[in-house]
Amino acid sequence: MMFQQDKMFPRFALYGFLKNLRFFEPFLILIFRDVGLSFLLIGSLYAVRDVATNILEIPTGVFADAFGRRKSMVMAFSAYIVSFVIFYFGRGFWFYALAMVLFAFGEAFRSGTHKALILEYLKINHMERLKVSYYGRTRSASQFGSAINALIAAALAFYTGSYKVMFLAAMVPYLLDLVNLATYPPELDGELAQVQWQTIGVQSQQTLRNFREMFTDWRAWRAILNSAGFMALFKATKDYLQPILKSFALALPVFLFWSGKQRSAAVIGIVYFLIYLSTSYASRNADRFSRHFPNLGRAINLTFLTGAGLLLVAGVAAWLHWILLSIVVFLFFYVFHNLRRPMNVAFISDQISHKVMASGLSVESQVATVLTAIFAVLLGWLADLLGVGAALALLGSVVLLMYTFVRVDEQPPASAPTVSA
Repeated sequence: MMFQQDKMFPRFALYGFLKNLRFFEPFLILIFRDVGLSFLLIGSLYAVRDVATNILEIPTGVFADAFGRRKSMVMAFSAYIVSFVIFYFGRGFWFYALAMVLFAFGEAFRSGTHKALILEYLKINHMERLKVSYYGRTRSASQFGSAINALIAAALAFYTGSYKVMFLAAMVPYLLDLVNLATYPPELDGELAQVQWQTIGVQSQQTLRNFREMFTDWRAWRAILNSAGFMALFKATKDYLQPILKSFALALPVFLFWSGKQRSAAVIGIVYFLIYLSTSYASRNADRFSRHFPNLGRAINLTFLTGAGLLLVAGVAAWLHWILLSIVVFLFFYVFHNLRRPMNVAFISDQISHKVMASGLSVESQVATVLTAIFAVLLGWLADLLGVGAALALLGSVVLLMYTFVRVDEQPPASAPTVSA
């Protein structure tokens, strides 16, 4: 059956579009480098964010399943907005660390929860066969938002000469998204949406009981580890494209009448715009891509190997000062991440009960945050010691070695529902 839009699809797509208008994101490492932080301190800030997210993942996932996914999303965006204020006004490592903790509150309340809202909607409307196609198209809107985000961020940096103003600017789309989420239909909260305060204890115990049952299935664990491992690799390394682009921009023998920051802003904005247009297309066509393989497990395994290999090549190219090649390979690394994500969500959702979907996807995110924290500090230390290119190549090699432990079963269980359109 072909994908068809419905009344909620534009709202889901709008959420992703607005959520990805984080204007500071294409410049985050440059922002921290601009105020004098080493790569190790930057990696430590990323680790603070990820460890805080990790601590909060399980309770916030249980909160979403037991007391309301929409409430969880509203709390997430409120925390994000406060963190943006601190990033703008704060000075020094410890202020940024506090902002990262608040950002982690947002990530913990959000991660897995909106996917659970979408999957609940598909279940209610008997559209579960469209998981990859439907989620891939909503993610495509998110990636298109990232493409527009890159252009707006570049314009802000170019005309204001300031990176930090992007934190204030990001508050506008986040306030709009908060309103969008708060007005989602109440039935998307799932079976436990109607909370009776006198039975909160009983509902919490039932959610936790279902949650524990998820850990008895090795297939579910492999699916979670495969997705989380690659996601951690991507999250820890994706921003290291920024110093590579800065070096490329400063080496160009054009626009010499612009300042270094203006040239960097222009190049970063254009490259990220092209990257996110590509990833938007990739997410939209994840279902079509997955159908080139005999099963979803095979597609997930091969894209894991290819993606980690691409990062290795990008790192080696940067180390050898083949900067243009490194940038192009990084583009494909972004594309493979966004091809994988809808497939991973669909694959994981086939392994766990819909009653604990937000909790299950939060476990995936929790594992990813632990690995991201480790990767971020290791990568920062290696980048200070050996340079960005060598650090990326070494980390890509490490993740390739993980494959034996995260390879998913390519033979779906007999009871598994169809995931492609």
